[in-house]
Amino acid sequence: MAQEQTYQGIAAAARMLGLLFSCDPKLDDESPELFATIANMDADETAAEWPGVDAGKASALLLDLQKNAPADHSELASAYRHLFVGPTKLAAPPYGSVYTDRDQVVFGESTIALRTWMRRAGIGADGLDGAPEDHIGTMLLLLSWLVEHKPELVEEYLTDHLLTWAPHYLDELEEAAEGGFYGTLARLANETLTGIEDELDLQVELPRFYR
Repeated sequence: MAQEQTYQGIAAAARMLGLLFSCDPKLDDESPELFATIANMDADETAAEWPGVDAGKASALLLDLQKNAPADHSELASAYRHLFVGPTKLAAPPYGSVYTDRDQVVFGESTIALRTWMRRAGIGADGLDGAPEDHIGTMLLLLSWLVEHKPELVEEYLTDHLLTWAPHYLDELEEAAEGGFYGTLARLANETLTGIEDELDLQVELPRFYR
């Protein structure tokens, strides 16, 4: 029962985090509804069910997230482009292989390893339109999906594919964001993932990081 409650919390938190990392504040049609949900959520109530993070700390981070999500999304859109999209050099590319591949490229070895694992597990990559599977938002959404549809694969996925690079990346993102919405989002995601790692007693072998 305890694990079921933990997994339910993981599914909800990973979905919210994944959407926030994936949603372009300027271009995505879902953006207004998503950010309205963040603005209107009860931080204490949400924090009480949040996995991996003490409720008080989770509530404080969620309140910071609300505070840094202004009604005018132009500032958020600018930060999103600076960090994740371009056209200038990205401050914090959201792809795992940029950090774990010697050449710091997208579609690197870790991307291929994840793609192979997904194929073997019978997991499709619908909706990616050719984008790399190891985008931080995509991988958090996949975690949420696995909890709900293939829970037997959750620990393997976390140990072999997500936790190998995500905490390192989220540290880099928090520094690059210099506070604001995405800095808080990075910290919340990092606290969540490392807390889940501890709660599930996972043993993660870290790769060499090239960035």
